[in-house]
Amino acid sequence: MKNIYLVLLLFANLTQAQLFDTHSLTHADTLRGMLTPVRTCFDVTYYYLNVKVDVDSQQIEGVNTINFNVLASTDSIQIDLFEHYKIKSIVHNDQFLDYTRDGNAVFVKFKKTLQQGSRQTIYFSYQGKPNIAKNPPWDGGFTFKKDSSGMPWVGVSCQGFGASCWWPCKDHQSDEPDSMTIAITCPSNLINVSNGRLRKKEANQKGYMRYEWFVANPINTYNVTLNIANYAHWHDTLDALTLDYYVLRENEVKARKQFEQVKPMLTCFEKYFGKYPWYSDGYKLVETPYLGMEHQSAVAYGNQYKNGYLGRSLSTSGIGKKFDYIIIHETAHEWWGNNITTKDIADMWVHEGFTVYAEALYCECLWGYDDYIKYINGMKFNIQNDKPVIGLYDVNTEGSGDMYNKGAMLVHTLRSIFNDDEKFLGLLKKIQKDFYHQTVTTKQIEDYFTKAYGKDLQPVFDQYLRNKSIPKLALQLQDGVVKYRWQCDVAAFNMPVKIKAADSYVWIEPTTQWQTLKGYSNVDDVKVATELFYIKVIKP
Repeated sequence: MKNIYLVLLLFANLTQAQLFDTHSLTHADTLRGMLTPVRTCFDVTYYYLNVKVDVDSQQIEGVNTINFNVLASTDSIQIDLFEHYKIKSIVHNDQFLDYTRDGNAVFVKFKKTLQQGSRQTIYFSYQGKPNIAKNPPWDGGFTFKKDSSGMPWVGVSCQGFGASCWWPCKDHQSDEPDSMTIAITCPSNLINVSNGRLRKKEANQKGYMRYEWFVANPINTYNVTLNIANYAHWHDTLDALTLDYYVLRENEVKARKQFEQVKPMLTCFEKYFGKYPWYSDGYKLVETPYLGMEHQSAVAYGNQYKNGYLGRSLSTSGIGKKFDYIIIHETAHEWWGNNITTKDIADMWVHEGFTVYAEALYCECLWGYDDYIKYINGMKFNIQNDKPVIGLYDVNTEGSGDMYNKGAMLVHTLRSIFNDDEKFLGLLKKIQKDFYHQTVTTKQIEDYFTKAYGKDLQPVFDQYLRNKSIPKLALQLQDGVVKYRWQCDVAAFNMPVKIKAADSYVWIEPTTQWQTLKGYSNVDDVKVATELFYIKVIKP
């Protein structure tokens, strides 16, 4: 039991990488989370972010060029930037614009009404001292550290906390630019690595170097990143995909060995989910002064070159010690979270549940179905069932941290319900294609699986995602006959389930009403396939 508690503690720390509802909802939560008319009236098409990082003073200054299409005529828009930053200017058509601030929201007022269908550009200049993360990546902001030789080592992580903690943007997952340029100026004895591909670097006479990176694809705001250090770099390829690695020079030898896991991992994920979604931007793995994050095309790595999660398995099966958790988990987000992104963070189970499930598929790909079963079932012990997996909409609030493992167990249960691996696994690949580079809602994902299955799966999703408890299969002996039914929150719950019969399985179709199980006169003889479904069996 001691080991289980240790795993639970570690997982609790990991899941806090997301923003959980640990406070009463505020006006600020609504400003961040709700799509009000001053947000829905425009669609960002391109950001050109130009930021200088003064490492010694731990300050930043920059300008973000924001191109957008006007979807509804308006004279105001909302841009997000944490309130402690000084706004130097906001310029449109060579005119300085007025603005008002409400906490971290900036309401920009135009000189004339912007007409629907027009294309506009503003230049947003700012400066200030960024938030310093106290416990990254669970606490958002910048991290300023030094490597073993005393050279600066800088990173940023802001999922949940908000990209607006370091750059002005429309900080809502529903709106991704079609492309983006990230230009970071840092001391010339250091290297900056950001998302996408390096287009150019330019030195100036004041001891700084400007690195310009271009992202050729849509990207959500919390994925935009910078990494600054005295990096060692090497390049590789996997067929047509470029692979680039950036690590502290002191760690290059062990990094080259540990990162051998990348190619078989990418091969497995392409098998299950289709081609890596960012071929034009490449794949990078970048060592960071925090544990990790799924920064698109520049995956953050800080797992100390150990297998498991800092050397331990998050699955009580122990299978997790066979691979480097951060490499596999954060890269799986390139499909689940980056390629397919939820519009509201209340639906983040789509990112995390499918990504944890991807870990299990990785085990199946490399070591077989038995290890898949062991790994995924080893996740049950980390589930709290403390509150619904889906959070409240429009207030920048997630649901339970169970979005990770309970979300994965739901996907595993769906696979069992489908009872057709070719169809189900093919569906995971098809969904990546059909929602390629899109933002989605839980409802879209639910409808997609229901349509493919051919029967209504809504009661299943409702029970696992919108209620705290899991379904309980009640068995009882009455008048010498075994009866069964579901005990759960959803009255229409009718999920089929398998029971073992000799060396095979047979299906039963419980509802919330009692039914008779023929051929049994003892409840202890009924062996439910709990390894295939995330359920609880209740016997007298």
